[in-house]
Amino acid sequence: MPVRVATWNVNSVRQRIEPLMSWLKECSPDIVCLQEIKCVDEAFPRLEIESLGYNVVTHGQKTFNGVALLSKLPFDETKSGLAGDDEDAHARFIEGVVTLKQGVVRVACLYLPNGNPANTDKYPYKLKWMSRLLEYAKERLKAEEPLVLAGDYNVIPAARDVYNPAAWADDALFRPTTREAFQSLLGLGLTDALRAVNDDPGQYTFWDYQAGAWQKNWGLRIDHLLLSPQASDRLIDVGIDSYVRGWEKPSDHVPVWADLDFETA
Repeated sequence: MPVRVATWNVNSVRQRIEPLMSWLKECSPDIVCLQEIKCVDEAFPRLEIESLGYNVVTHGQKTFNGVALLSKLPFDETKSGLAGDDEDAHARFIEGVVTLKQGVVRVACLYLPNGNPANTDKYPYKLKWMSRLLEYAKERLKAEEPLVLAGDYNVIPAARDVYNPAAWADDALFRPTTREAFQSLLGLGLTDALRAVNDDPGQYTFWDYQAGAWQKNWGLRIDHLLLSPQASDRLIDVGIDSYVRGWEKPSDHVPVWADLDFETA
């Protein structure tokens, strides 16, 4: 069986515990990256998720942000926080290493800043965060290990990744500088997992709660799995579980997953 690595911005884990549990039972991913858990570590619904056979590590924050890693296999090591700014108190990054049948895989779960309004200091913070992520990726790629950078990037990579590109031209998610920073990550040798297997437009991972966006399919692709060469060599398939957006009390994001072959050398 392949190893399934998934990412999902749950937009408050306590409010979404029912759809999260249903999806975990149905999809049964091996490693899961969650963003915007919006709770401190002690308030995370650990027991419920552990009851499904997952090991859990969290990097929480009251009311805002927060990330978590779930794994059916124990973590060899975990670390919270992205290097490069000791004053950044936002809980947006956590990584873990898991040993599989054929070696190890390192999975980093990230919640990249939104950056809006783009004419405020929120946008420079976003770009600085992306620069820090670039430096992290440069260092990690030197290890030549299977690496998955998964999460809510708050980046629309290209026009085919948004329902109406013109309407988003000045948005922090789609500004040229934002997209250039994302391309810099790919330029290191990382692979956009979805685009490695699917070139079709309309592959969305987010639909706003406003204006009937889900019903009208006014979507964006902002949740991504970027793979190191050693991980992309093992890529089998990628999927977007968009149907989850139609459940009761849904997140505005949906899960994205990649299957990696760790059964053969």
